[in-house]
Amino acid sequence: MLDKMKEEIELLSRHLEVARAVAEHEPIGIMKLSELLDLPSHRIRYSLHVLEQLGYIRASADGAVATKRTVELFAHLNENLDDIIKLLAAMKKP
Repeated sequence: MLDKMKEEIELLSRHLEVARAVAEHEPIGIMKLSELLDLPSHRIRYSLHVLEQLGYIRASADGAVATKRTVELFAHLNENLDDIIKLLAAMKKP
């Protein structure tokens, strides 16, 4: 169970990394993202697909661009992660 949760967190981390790169370098294509993040293009493509489905990026003729939702995500990211960390810490046995 915890192995699956760790995999999901690693995937989320990649999605966040891709979203951040899109926001900083928009518009940007798959190949440029792949080079920038040193990740295979199939992983970039999957993350872009997920981010687009969730409304964090949109496709344009020149490449992926961030949406207003991405700006909001990163504006509150640290606080949201702190909340998750507190929940995980509460699960530890004293």
